[in-house]
Amino acid sequence: MTSSFIHGTPVYLTEEIRRIETLAAALPGKPQLMERAGLAAAELAREIAGHSGKPILVLAGPGNNGGDAFVMARHLRQWWFKTEIMFAGDEKKLPADAIAALRAWRDAGGGIADAVPPRQDWSLIVDGLFGSGLQRDITGRHADLISAANSAGAPVLAIDMPSGLASDSGRVMGCAVRAQHTVTFIGLKPGLLTLDGPDHCGDIHLRTLDLDTAQLLPAHGSLIGSEVLAPALPPRARNSHKGSFGSVGIIGGAHGMTGAVLLAGRAALRLGAGRVYIGLTGADAPSVDMLQPELMLRTADEVLRLDHLTCLAVGPGLGNSPDAAFYLQRVLQSQLPLILDADALNLIAASDNKKTKLKQIVNIKLLTPHPAEAARLLKCTTQEVQRDRVAAARRIAAELNCDVVLKGAGSICATSDQRWAINPSGNPGMAGAGMGDVLTGILAALLAQGADARTALHAGVYLHGAAADLSAAAGNGPVGLSAGETIDMARAILNNPEKLRRHGIRYG
Repeated sequence: MTSSFIHGTPVYLTEEIRRIETLAAALPGKPQLMERAGLAAAELAREIAGHSGKPILVLAGPGNNGGDAFVMARHLRQWWFKTEIMFAGDEKKLPADAIAALRAWRDAGGGIADAVPPRQDWSLIVDGLFGSGLQRDITGRHADLISAANSAGAPVLAIDMPSGLASDSGRVMGCAVRAQHTVTFIGLKPGLLTLDGPDHCGDIHLRTLDLDTAQLLPAHGSLIGSEVLAPALPPRARNSHKGSFGSVGIIGGAHGMTGAVLLAGRAALRLGAGRVYIGLTGADAPSVDMLQPELMLRTADEVLRLDHLTCLAVGPGLGNSPDAAFYLQRVLQSQLPLILDADALNLIAASDNKKTKLKQIVNIKLLTPHPAEAARLLKCTTQEVQRDRVAAARRIAAELNCDVVLKGAGSICATSDQRWAINPSGNPGMAGAGMGDVLTGILAALLAQGADARTALHAGVYLHGAAADLSAAAGNGPVGLSAGETIDMARAILNNPEKLRRHGIRYG
């Protein structure tokens, strides 16, 4: 779980961080970024280690990350912390700033070991091996050091990135440090927040090093936070009626998959849509949802003929039959805001004509693929999607002229203008059947009530994950959390976002 950040906190790719560093170097006075980073890391290390009297072990790597570690160790030593450094690099190959940091450490009386000292009861292990921009898998000696850090039984603080974690994707490069804390510099990186990042970073602490990053280089990426909920829905007027809050149509529910479309419908209704029509495509379709009789169950054909719908969602339980393709084609001819999920995405991926039609639609289009569905849309493998989730989401948004959420750990929201955002909410309890159907219903409810496309996407994705987190905090997950349970929790949060803070949920 990340430390607390506000909605819209910038997230930068590695290339953008490098550009900021270059621009900062040209500023008057040329800020000493390594000195600032090392001091910031030392201050956090002091807070974590406390006053136990136990030594701190610093693992310093062969590049600038190692330089940050040397600066940090120097400050800790000056504050009377017993600090030992194990240097895993070649002094002759260090960058200039890192060499200066190493010499300053020695000048302060510090020594360097070329192996981890005999096992001690460390108060803290600092990972300063590799930071942002790692390009190769970690093997050999460095892999052994990572294994030792992970198994030492002491808290681990990673400098900038946990070593072995790709900063742009969150992919583990052979092996990676599992830190309890990560202090990252200048800006957040996507690798901290998506794919394997949340399992390796622990609490994330951002230190901008006194740089005005927004002025130096405005970010295309950002972090979604709870502040997105307020603008998603304006306060309701007392003089309201069901027509004031939109009418949702949801198409799906083929034979044996009725539950998917009913989950989407229940979510849309309980998240505030005025009316929800379920257009069922299966021959064995029920006439009423006994758990939610307010839903209006019709045939898909009947729903598509309604003239007062506010938005349309298609895909939950749709199947891939000729009938499913026929109804999807009709949906793509609509002028309504659209949400496309599940089987609708698979049918689009299999048809160049449907892809072309979707791209040409000018009204709102929200797509909600999981990685396998994204791979079908991009005609690549799921592994390729997961290797760079930000790039995959942005590519779908560009190729299909749509707004998209690539679901998974750290869901990526990308819009047709190539802006992107990462959602920090959610937990492993969401890895279950029906969760995507609930998200579709939440998005439909927000669109029906007047939210614009980007706000609906960000708020819906954040709200769904937060509902799962609050359910887990209440003891109803993550193990065994069901999709339907998140609906009422999402409703409770939407009506009172303070619930998150009262339960100590700290992201965003």
